[in-house]
Amino acid sequence: MTLPPDHRIKLTLHYDGAGFYGWQAQPGVRTVQAVLESALARLTGRPVRVVAAGRTDRGVHATGQVASALVPAKWTPEALRRALNAILPEDVWVAAAEPVPESFHARYDAIARSYTYRVGTSESARSPFRRRWCWPLARPLDFERLQAAAALLLGEHSFRAFAKAGQPERGDRCTVIRARWVPWRDHGFAFHITANRFLHHMVRYLVGTMVDVARGVRPHEELAALLQGEPSLETSPPAPAEGLFLTRVYYSADALRLEEDTDEDLPGLCGSG
Repeated sequence: MTLPPDHRIKLTLHYDGAGFYGWQAQPGVRTVQAVLESALARLTGRPVRVVAAGRTDRGVHATGQVASALVPAKWTPEALRRALNAILPEDVWVAAAEPVPESFHARYDAIARSYTYRVGTSESARSPFRRRWCWPLARPLDFERLQAAAALLLGEHSFRAFAKAGQPERGDRCTVIRARWVPWRDHGFAFHITANRFLHHMVRYLVGTMVDVARGVRPHEELAALLQGEPSLETSPPAPAEGLFLTRVYYSADALRLEEDTDEDLPGLCGSG
């Protein structure tokens, strides 16, 4: 008897990164990939490899991570989504599932990604219902300086200074398509950035440096000099991981063009939050 062929399903994931040692499976630690692969193996009765659009670091969250897996054809996307959500731990949720060609690659087919970073400038950010998902700085920031700093990032630049580790085979140049700060209700500000690629810890180093510019700790000109590769300068320390969210992965130019930045799906914003 010939078994029906496998098919590939694309999953859109939400997860709270606080309880994970990042995305990538590693011995002896809890990771998102390992938890998801374990759930898929339980449902399919065999090992299933999951490929993600990006390897988020320890403590980083996601409301738009994309992953794909090859599963038996009996599993329709919606049936798989429901079954996974029934057995996954409470800090991981499959928001959507859809069929894709077997050749689809969640990482290499992506043309851009978006991240959001939230900084709490008021005491309200230190509430236990917010501090897990932001940088609870609780200090004032100059919003105009933040906006001016973000404007410098647009276009193609070398972000070597803003990376913990480089990617020699791919270089250090990234094209930033959108970069802006917006108010985060009465709690602080949120930084939205979309680019064709990101280096390791790049967003966190950018936020840490821009916050120092907005606090008046370092001049605006130093950010421009860092982007130009000034060897005598170093970035500010990276912002904490808990404020960072992977919010969207793009696979078409049309989706990238039409997408608007939004905070509505991020934790800590329910009701009058």
